[in-house]
Amino acid sequence: RRDSKRKIAGLKDIHKGERCFIIGNGPSLQNTDLSRLKGEYTFGMNRFFLAFPELGFQTTYFLSMNDLVVEQSASDFQILDMPFFVSWRARQWLEPSENLHFVYTTYTGPKFAHDLRGRVWEGATVTYVALQIAYYMGFQQVILIGVDHNFSTRGEPNKTIVSGGEDKDHFHPEYFGKGFRWQLPDLETSERSYRLARKNYEADGREILDATVKGKLKVFPKAQYADLFGS
Repeated sequence: RRDSKRKIAGLKDIHKGERCFIIGNGPSLQNTDLSRLKGEYTFGMNRFFLAFPELGFQTTYFLSMNDLVVEQSASDFQILDMPFFVSWRARQWLEPSENLHFVYTTYTGPKFAHDLRGRVWEGATVTYVALQIAYYMGFQQVILIGVDHNFSTRGEPNKTIVSGGEDKDHFHPEYFGKGFRWQLPDLETSERSYRLARKNYEADGREILDATVKGKLKVFPKAQYADLFGS
């Protein structure tokens, strides 16, 4: 924990004034030209590593906070070589390494963390943690893609279920494939956390844009993905 706090301190404002893309894992990624992201600062989350072979490059940063995801993906996470952020709880499944950063996250006490070395609220979505990390790093503009904010699988928020077959709620059929344990989304709490993120970014003269193709989230200003790149 002390070692992680030291490493995290070194990330403060290292990207001040720059832009980044936070990549969600929704089906809309199938209609998003991810090749445009080569050379951009990017955050991959949870099981986005499944896209790396076809993509031909890896994200700049990676994170996963959900216990079930980390437990079942630990062997895949352990071989990632980019700076990687996980909750302090994940230490039971992952061996410490130089690129691994443990973040003290909690499920309760809504807040937006300006200092990543302290307590960080998870806000019911790993994307919210990514927004707090990006803020700490100093990014001026953050662009969301693949944050569909829409699930065909319905049920009680946060309830643990077992996937019965191919995953239709994410970009890859094996994302939460057959037999994978995962928790149903809590979209209401997620929206609460997103509004908190927007408030804090805008108070500091920064912005979050949502370039998700046909995304259902209405918290952030929308942007056309193709318009974000020069000809």
